[in-house]
Amino acid sequence: MDELVNLFRALSDKTRLRILKLLEMGELCVCDVVAALNAVQPKVSFHLNVLKKAGLVKDRREGKSVYYRIDDSDIFKRFLTLSVFERMNGEIFREDRKRLEVFLETKKDRK
Repeated sequence: MDELVNLFRALSDKTRLRILKLLEMGELCVCDVVAALNAVQPKVSFHLNVLKKAGLVKDRREGKSVYYRIDDSDIFKRFLTLSVFERMNGEIFREDRKRLEVFLETKKDRK
């Protein structure tokens, strides 16, 4: 029962839904999500931790960076997430995606 409560609690926040939608594009580091949401790193890290505890995302560390991706191992959670996405307005996600794409381009140019 607690697992379901944590799952629905994780999906009940707009910022966490925005993060999940971004992660549909693939694995992202925390700095990528921060840039896409135009948010501060501690806030983004908090929300990513909630999503991780709910079993919706996985993380991996590479040097000082932490990368997150959607956890596809639980079909129920994945189906539920996709069902939620179908009912959401897409404008805010387009803006997030645009900011992410610009950030990734500048990040690539710096390398």
